[in-house]
Amino acid sequence: MRILMTGGGTAGHINPALAIANILKAEYPDAEFLFVGATGRMETQLVPAAGYPIRTITVRGFQRRLTPAAIGHNILAAVNVLTASAQAKKIIRDFRPDLAVGTGGYVCGPVLREAIRAGVPTAVHESNAFPGVTVKMLAKEGATVLLCSEDARRHLPEGCDVVVTGNPIRGDFLTMDKQTARQELGLDSRPLVLSFGGSLGAARINEAMAEVLRRSRADGRLQHIHGAGKAGYEEMKAHLQKLGVPLRGDGITVREYIDDMPRCMAAADLVICRCGAMTLSELPAAGKPSVLIPSPYVAENHQFHNAMVLVERGAALCIEEKDLTADRLWEAILSVTADSARLAQMEQRVRQAAILDADRRILEALQKKLKNR
Repeated sequence: MRILMTGGGTAGHINPALAIANILKAEYPDAEFLFVGATGRMETQLVPAAGYPIRTITVRGFQRRLTPAAIGHNILAAVNVLTASAQAKKIIRDFRPDLAVGTGGYVCGPVLREAIRAGVPTAVHESNAFPGVTVKMLAKEGATVLLCSEDARRHLPEGCDVVVTGNPIRGDFLTMDKQTARQELGLDSRPLVLSFGGSLGAARINEAMAEVLRRSRADGRLQHIHGAGKAGYEEMKAHLQKLGVPLRGDGITVREYIDDMPRCMAAADLVICRCGAMTLSELPAAGKPSVLIPSPYVAENHQFHNAMVLVERGAALCIEEKDLTADRLWEAILSVTADSARLAQMEQRVRQAAILDADRRILEALQKKLKNR
C-alpha cells in the first residue's frame, strides 16, 4: 500500500501529519509513504528527520494587504497555482497512492485537489476549531474532513463528509500522574501555575507574566513555571532582574523552553497559554483549567475560535491580547486558584471536552476510505 501525506508551512500542520503517518505505519508496517511539502519550508527538515521521504512543489499563499510588495507576492502566488497543480499531478502519477491524507497549509490544496481528480481516496485533517480556507475548499470537492471537535462542524458547508476524530496527541499527556510529576519537579503543596507563549515566546505574555511573578512572589500563595521562549528569554531575564525576581527560587522557575511539557502540565493546577490546536487538545486530555490568550497574528483569528471551544463549556477563561494587562491576568489567576470549588468544576468541564481515542478514530476513518476505494 502507498500512502501520500501532505501539509506544512508550520509545525501546526507538520506535526499532525507526522502523527497520522505514525498511526498508519503502526497498522500497516509494510506501507510505503511519501510526503509532499512546499519548497523551502520547515517540513523539508522535520519530515526527513522523522524518517519519511519528501518531495516538494513550489507554492505560496495569497496576502490580503494591498501594498506593492503584497501585490507582487500575489502575482507570483497566482502563477504558482498553475505550476503547483502540474507538479502535484506528476508526483501523484509517479507514486500512484492508494490513499492521500493532508493536514492543511497552502501545499495541501493543490496536492489533494489533484488526488481527488485522480480518483485517490482523500482525507484532510483539521486540527483547529475554525477550518481554514483550504480545508473548506477540499470539503466541497469531496475530501473527507477529519475534525478536531464537534464545534468545528458548523463552519463547514452542509452535506460534506465529516468525521469528528480529535487531534492525535502524545500518550504521556494521558498517562502522566500529577503527584509523581509534582515530586519530580520538586514542588510543594501550593497550587502551580504553568505559563508559556510557545517555543519562541510571546512578548505580551512575557511582559504581563513578569509583573505577575513579582506580585506572586510577594503574595506567596502560588508556585510558577514559566516558559519565556527562545526569542523572549533574554529580554524577560533582564526584566525580572530589574523587578528583583529570581529565575529560580521562591516557588518560581523561569525557563527558556519547556521541554517536558507533559510533566509540567500534569503537575499544574492552572495553565496560561496561547490557543494553538495541539495545546487545545492537550489541555482537555490532561484535565487542566486555563486562562487562554489567543494570538491575534494567525489566519482567520482561528486561535480565538479554538479558545471558545473551552470557554463556552466553562472550562477556561479568555483574555484577548488587546485587553491583556498584568492586573487583569493576576485577577484571573487568583479568581480561579483561590476558589477550590471553581477550580474543580473547570477541571471537570475541561475533561468533558477531551477526545482520548483520536488515534483510533483517525485510523478507522482512513480505513473506511481505503475500503470504499
